[in-house]
Amino acid sequence: MLLAQPYEDITLADIATGAGVSHQTVLNHYESKEGAASAAIELLGSEIEGLRTSVRHGDPEHAVEVLVEQYERSGDLNIRWAMSAERLGRLAAILDQARAAHRAWLEEVFAPHLPTVPADRLRGLNALHAATDVYTWKLLRRDLRLSRPETTRTMTALVRGVLIRDVPDS
Repeated sequence: MLLAQPYEDITLADIATGAGVSHQTVLNHYESKEGAASAAIELLGSEIEGLRTSVRHGDPEHAVEVLVEQYERSGDLNIRWAMSAERLGRLAAILDQARAAHRAWLEEVFAPHLPTVPADRLRGLNALHAATDVYTWKLLRRDLRLSRPETTRTMTALVRGVLIRDVPDS
């Protein structure tokens, strides 16, 4: 249920119906709609972490393949939640944590390819973040209607473009 609709459109009754339990059971277990959403996000986060830990560090193709797999599974949900951020209350902090986790993952996976000069490293991380963000996937996959393989190729090309260090900054 939480995956199919914007957060603000989901009710506790919807959650209960989707789970095949009573409204009171949902309240007893999660205390609120926010609690149920937090539990769902925690499960999704575990799945994402499992996918991301499989990435071969320094391998742009594999990293993007894993990201596209993740986005194919939960990208639409991520987009809906990000678009609802101002209405999510305390759950909005989870979006900030997810962005920070994505950035830390990028830094870990691409560490050998990133500059050591702090300003250049930050610029490279910002570019990698833009190249691999769920919004980039949405643009390519949903808005431009590219196939999954073409989306993967395009995002990989973007990442490779960021990682090329032959041209000095001016």
